[in-house]
Amino acid sequence: MIAWAKKVLIFIFFIVAYHNTTAQGNIVLISTNYGDMKFSLYDDTPKHRDAFLDLAYEGYYDGTLFYRVIQDFLIQGGSKSSKNAPPGKMIGYGDPDKTVDDEILPHYFHKKGALCAPRQPDEKNPFKQSDISQFYIVKGNVFTAGQIDTMELAVNRPIKNRIIKRYMNDEVRAELKKLKEEKRVAEFRAIANRVKENIETDFNLAQGVLKFSPEQREAYTTIGGYPDLDGKYTIFGECISGFEVIDKIAALKTDANHRPYNDVKITVKILK
Repeated sequence: MIAWAKKVLIFIFFIVAYHNTTAQGNIVLISTNYGDMKFSLYDDTPKHRDAFLDLAYEGYYDGTLFYRVIQDFLIQGGSKSSKNAPPGKMIGYGDPDKTVDDEILPHYFHKKGALCAPRQPDEKNPFKQSDISQFYIVKGNVFTAGQIDTMELAVNRPIKNRIIKRYMNDEVRAELKKLKEEKRVAEFRAIANRVKENIETDFNLAQGVLKFSPEQREAYTTIGGYPDLDGKYTIFGECISGFEVIDKIAALKTDANHRPYNDVKITVKILK
């Protein structure tokens, strides 16, 4: 009897130890009736990683659907309300079953295959807590370098114009005009350079300036993604195989609520 009890305790210890593992580079398999995708979970988003692993271990996601599918945008699933949902039912709305504090990190961005956590809108969720009881995977588009430049300009030009207006006011313009007319070149250049430096300093420190990193530019112009979401949602992993499955699911025909007419059922398995 004692020997049997020891075996049971050893078995329980093994299960708990496996369940609580936080080893580097956790790998999960998301299987569907359209194929399998493997994802690596990021270690520097531990709240999302651990919460996702806990739910996967419990089988929470198994039998749920990719219920929101938008070509050139994303595929979203995992909501408990999608299990055995009849055709046409709206899914994924309401209170989340499990939330975690955001872990929005600037070095992660919405490239194709990014594994991300949705959340309620800011007016309901000012602290940007994630709804880890579901998840989305980025499909996105491939952009040209020119399109990336245009995105930066569209955001940054109004910011810079406001700063320019602040430093190049009517008084400064009048002074520069007078110095130019009087050919006082050294004084003109001193003021113009000071204004230019102030504008550049304020612009570099301004909030909301959009500057794509070399890594973002490389990804968005090769595999693609959805840069409009950057900095707004937590990204806690990325696809390492099965990109063609993302394409298959994203291309499915959907109803008015973006739910595929043919159910895409999910199973999540922890591989590592």
